[in-house]
Amino acid sequence: MNRESIVGCMLGTAVGDALGLPYEGLPPDRAARLLGQPTRHRFFFGHGMISDDTEHTCMVAQSLMESPSDVDQFTKTFAWRLRWWILGFPAGVGKATARSGIKLWLGAKPQTAGVFSAGNGPAMRAPIFGAAIDNLPLMLDFVRASSRLTHSDPKAEQGAIAVALAARHARTSSTIDANLWFNDVARAINDEQSELLNRIRAAIASVGSGESTRDFADSQGLSRGVTGYTLHTVPVAIHAWLCSPNDYRQSVTSIINCGGDADTTAAIVGGIVGAGVGRDGIPQEWLDGIRDWPRSFTWIEQLAQELADTLLPQALVTTSNKAPRINPIGVVLRNLAFLAIVLFHGFRRLAPPY
Repeated sequence: MNRESIVGCMLGTAVGDALGLPYEGLPPDRAARLLGQPTRHRFFFGHGMISDDTEHTCMVAQSLMESPSDVDQFTKTFAWRLRWWILGFPAGVGKATARSGIKLWLGAKPQTAGVFSAGNGPAMRAPIFGAAIDNLPLMLDFVRASSRLTHSDPKAEQGAIAVALAARHARTSSTIDANLWFNDVARAINDEQSELLNRIRAAIASVGSGESTRDFADSQGLSRGVTGYTLHTVPVAIHAWLCSPNDYRQSVTSIINCGGDADTTAAIVGGIVGAGVGRDGIPQEWLDGIRDWPRSFTWIEQLAQELADTLLPQALVTTSNKAPRINPIGVVLRNLAFLAIVLFHGFRRLAPPY
């Protein structure tokens, strides 16, 4: 475990999320005409705000602090946070995650709350596992538990495993070896018929041939944007990472330029690359541009630092640690303001340029 990797992963997730948010749901060509290149924050008067991608990463980090070595206890803790998160009226929550949260409130156990969906929920919160946990079997158990809490389709779990292992490889390898990482993914998934593995092979071959991430997305039938389907999202995100593993700006910009579910794809890529380059590898103006509350930039960084302290080798990992909390009333008020800004963007898209 590396402190800089945890901080870089969480801040990288937040920055990618905030940069990609204004572009969410737009085809790449329309996004370029309407908003221009994703070189700065454009969500609210030149500033950025986070969405569910970063919020889930924060909830995972809080739950890991309180249960750093007990997967069952982590699942219970994360499930309770998910329950209360759903009550905060989050904008843009995925259908599977929403249904899972409702099932939890209706009495479902965390192990049975997931719905059959291969959406992006598990993958979007997976990088922090790879950045934070050294023990590989334990890390995979955490990823599987996190995935199954909301999504029971094995494809969603496989996508989350691939993303977590990418973040792990980014933080532990000075030189990125795509084939070495792929072999780790194949062993962890252990499914020779996995469609995800075939698509990742195509992504690796595309990177090797010098193809851009946008061109690779087009070749996968995603010229109108990367969808929220794991088999679409994860291979394109991996392509962006492998093309620019040590260049946060380039990797995040390239995935946003693919359009579609841009906040989630950029959050995933940002978390992976951030785990490798650390805080110093993320453009300072992008860090400074986030304006949010109560999950502020400062609060997220503090959470990352405290998670790192919890997981240090000399720490008593069998002892629960109190995770930083946030004001629930503040969350509701913030989410209402956030929804108003989202609606403004929606109405703005009705006007030219088309």
